Amino acid sequence: MTRQFLLGSYVDSLTMEETLDRVETIICAGQPVQHVVINASKINLMAENKEFAAIINSSPLINADGQSIVWAARFLGHDIPERITGIDLFANLVQKSAEKGYRVYYFGAEEKTVQEVVRLHRQKYPELEIAGYRNGFFEDAESEEIALAIRESKADIVFVAFSSPKKEQWIHAYKETMNVPFVMGVGGSFDVIAGVTKRAPNWMQKSGLEWFYRFMQEPKRMFRRYFVGNLSFVWKVMKERWRKQDAS
Repeated sequence: MTRQFLLGSYVDSLTMEETLDRVETIICAGQPVQHVVINASKINLMAENKEFAAIINSSPLINADGQSIVWAARFLGHDIPERITGIDLFANLVQKSAEKGYRVYYFGAEEKTVQEVVRLHRQKYPELEIAGYRNGFFEDAESEEIALAIRESKADIVFVAFSSPKKEQWIHAYKETMNVPFVMGVGGSFDVIAGVTKRAPNWMQKSGLEWFYRFMQEPKRMFRRYFVGNLSFVWKVMKERWRKQDAS
């Protein structure tokens, strides 16, 4: 059984290759599916927002994005083989789309940023079929029109570059209208690929310090999320460990 329940969230115990195989199966089935990832910040948000938690837990495919989730899962006796970050899955899916002929759509970030991502991907994968792209600045009243335009594009995959919880809520609300087999949120991935922001070095990613690198880039904005949020997450993990010990 690959699906496990951890700190109020389901999570699928999958490797990157297994996740990519699942995505191929989803695309072949042709029914709209929302993909999500979880990290410490989202676990905290899910505890505060039951509607958001319901959206996450209704997804047929949920990956562990944060290294903190992998560590916490193992500490609590779960088997999560590896971290599957949104940006790494995004990169792998673009490559697979070029190989398989899947049509991709990019939605989010500033106009010049999304244009640069499209340009770079066209340059790297000349065979990639790009269904379309759009920046992430719009009024709520435009959402239906945007979703219908994505539907008309005949995309197989949509990458949505908003922050949480907006991206999860928007995808959940409009996935049927878009009628795209696979829709995933990619957060700030467009900014990283376009060179607007930098991703942590590999050694920091592997040692679970990517959050600290992001904090150093934007300390004022990220202080609450990472320092206050991480303490809250650790407290949730410890309470769950004590609960399991008492139950046994």
